[in-house]
Amino acid sequence: MNAAADPAAGFAREVEAMILARAQRGDMQAFAELYRYFGRACFQLALRILGQRQHAEDMVHEVFLKMMDTIRSYRGDAPFGAWLKRLTVNACIDQLRRQRHPAEDDAELAFANAQSADAEAADIVDTGALLARLPPRARAVVVLHELEGYTHTELAGLFQQSESYSKSVLARALKRLNALVSAAPMSAQVLPWPIKN
Repeated sequence: MNAAADPAAGFAREVEAMILARAQRGDMQAFAELYRYFGRACFQLALRILGQRQHAEDMVHEVFLKMMDTIRSYRGDAPFGAWLKRLTVNACIDQLRRQRHPAEDDAELAFANAQSADAEAADIVDTGALLARLPPRARAVVVLHELEGYTHTELAGLFQQSESYSKSVLARALKRLNALVSAAPMSAQVLPWPIKN
């Protein structure tokens, strides 16, 4: 099965040049086709980064509106899905910046606040629940680094911070996830990636 026929292909899905050309001319049916191809992948990525369904749904709308405004700048240097994924990540990071609380600038304080808000470790049942226990920026760093393959250099640019900030947030987040997983019953531990320190 090729990526174009596979609804689970996410951002790897191939798009016909004709659909892109029509979208670049403002054809609403072409935009609807692109939404059908990539809406779910955008939502899933936004949900992993932002941690809240409503925020992720709003983000998908925002990303597709931005895509409609900027698609003329898409030159085809990279696959369209990669370009759209980058739009999604940038929009999510912008959202985190808008929500930013002064306490989040202090990673130690953010983790202490998140730790004090924890429910019982036995309630942890999946990766989403684990990621939800992290402060928003820490969750974004974990998702982008561990699941999406972003480098610390790329994360530093996205967050307008140093690489050491990204590394520190990631190390603390992974330490926290390890502690949560260790405290959870074995039947509740479901992770899509190995947690490494």
